[in-house]
Amino acid sequence: MEPVIKAENLTKRFREMVAVDHISFEIQAGQCFGFLGPNGAGKTSTIRMIYGFSPITDGRLLVFGKDIRRHFREIKARTGVCQQENNLDPDFTVWENLLVYARYFDLPKKIAREKAEEWLNFMGLIHKRNSRIPELSGGLMRRLVVARALMHNPELLILDEPTTGLDPQSRHQVWEQIRQLKTKGLCILLTTHYMDEAEQICDRLVIMDQGRILVEGTPLSLIGRHIGGNVIEVENPAPPLLDFLKAREIPFEQLPHRLLIPTREGEKLFRQISDEYCTGGCTLRMATLEDVFLKFTGRGLRE
Repeated sequence: MEPVIKAENLTKRFREMVAVDHISFEIQAGQCFGFLGPNGAGKTSTIRMIYGFSPITDGRLLVFGKDIRRHFREIKARTGVCQQENNLDPDFTVWENLLVYARYFDLPKKIAREKAEEWLNFMGLIHKRNSRIPELSGGLMRRLVVARALMHNPELLILDEPTTGLDPQSRHQVWEQIRQLKTKGLCILLTTHYMDEAEQICDRLVIMDQGRILVEGTPLSLIGRHIGGNVIEVENPAPPLLDFLKAREIPFEQLPHRLLIPTREGEKLFRQISDEYCTGGCTLRMATLEDVFLKFTGRGLRE
């Protein structure tokens, strides 16, 4: 099956700065594909090239089997985009925002009304159809932006940090609607800073930093391959524990007042450490995608 998106050595430069550095990936229909990375990693620059907002500098980018350089208008017509910022029109109602947006795609009035009702129902917003934008909560506005992006029945949906700033209930509602969209065969491209979000809804993902792809795979395969099943956390570790880990060549990460030990040995190693070496707090937890993310991108603050 031909991928919906195929990038080969995709590159984006802004004068001397390389924002995206020769990355390659493929995304299939019916798949939610995640782009993770710290601020400035190149995620947004990549997706802007995919929907034709920003021209590529070098490499090859095919969307729906067509070269983005020559067919960007056709590609944009088949793509829905939910951007980071809220760009809804505050002077219009929920209903009017959707109908005005439909004009950009030359949807007949009858079809536009049918689609507006369909997607408002799907996103749980039909009861707010006559509300103006300032009357909506942050969660409702984000759901409306997604509904608007779906008005022209796109085959590719790009969600750029769709749940930033939302409360847990609103985030989970958006997640469930993304899952339902996948069942319709829609290809979804997601950027997010929430590792639990990526772990929950992404079929595959990449972790980027400094414009490059560091790793790619399913969330579970990345966790298993690079961390293992569990992480042991030790508060204020004593020198004998460090000596024990070094002697057994067990990898660990030392933080100012805490030690992280990724392990596949699970409870066996945890019992030994907690019984013999743990003078402070000692816990065993499941490894997460956040552990993978921090392993590859580091824990230092970024500007």
